[in-house]
Amino acid sequence: MRIMVTGGAGFIGSAVIRMLIGETDHHVLNVDCLTYAGNLDSLSVVSDNNRYAFSQTDIRDLAALRETVVSFAPDIIMHLAAETHVDRSIDGPAAFIETNLVGTANLLEVARSYWENLGAAAKAGFRLHHISTDEVFGSLGETGAFTEETPYAPNSPYSASKAGSDHLVRAWRETYGLPTITSNCSNNYGPYQFPEKLIPLVTLNALEGKPLPVYGAGTQIRDWLHVDDHARALITIATRGTIGETYNVGGNAEHTNIDVVRTICRILDDLCSGSLHCPHEDLITFVADRPGHDKRYAIDASKIARDLGWHPQENFESGLRKTVRWYLENREWWERVRSGLYRGERLGLATTG
Repeated sequence: MRIMVTGGAGFIGSAVIRMLIGETDHHVLNVDCLTYAGNLDSLSVVSDNNRYAFSQTDIRDLAALRETVVSFAPDIIMHLAAETHVDRSIDGPAAFIETNLVGTANLLEVARSYWENLGAAAKAGFRLHHISTDEVFGSLGETGAFTEETPYAPNSPYSASKAGSDHLVRAWRETYGLPTITSNCSNNYGPYQFPEKLIPLVTLNALEGKPLPVYGAGTQIRDWLHVDDHARALITIATRGTIGETYNVGGNAEHTNIDVVRTICRILDDLCSGSLHCPHEDLITFVADRPGHDKRYAIDASKIARDLGWHPQENFESGLRKTVRWYLENREWWERVRSGLYRGERLGLATTG
């Protein structure tokens, strides 16, 4: 099978490609325009494989995208290309609209034209899998979990742009018959994650004795999903999911942000017991909360378990320890990432003037 992955140099996309190449016999095209968060180093283990190819294509460029799709002739398109960081969407929402909405609309149009011109057998087998987030559902109270029927209520420019892209995918399926599937996931973590996200940011700042910023009191609750579990779920959905369905993917691991930060500190105290920065919890600094910060996310992943037999294999405690250890053992990777534009500063202050 020929699978095209947009955003394949990103955190989740690269995990999907590593798994596709390492554990299946599919041919994979990685389509990525290599923004600040796109890193081909994350694919070094598969870059020489003859079933892997890379195309530096921007999904906002309609003509280039059309040429790429027609040339590769995919059986499946897995759409992960997106601007993803909430704080960056507060500082600069335009990029999120351009990539997440305009880029997705471009891909849908290109995919529709390509699909409509396929032969009968290839047309029947084609599918486009759109990968989204639980943030489109807004914020939960103290109980309950997001299901596939939860109404959309996005609260940030990022989540609004992803909600819009979900609606576009649905519209192209209902209007044109394009065979699509959508999935919404909870917070991902694991190796190769860009260091502006909570877990790598806290880990790397703690290693260097820098403040560990925690928004508000750190009581926001997230459901944490290891990226390899998510990649496995995405491949399952793309290859075996039912056209027209939506699947929620979660890790069954709810934790407050402050508990995650404190756990990372304890892991570092153990793994780096000789560090001058022990105890690392002393580095925690509480900062003003970001605008529109959702209180709690939780995913009900019973549908994908029931219909497709997927369950997370990694528990949060062991997964977090493996992740912290990976950053300790792969300094060269994250030092190259941080040599670019991002320096670990706080984003999303929503200042004006």
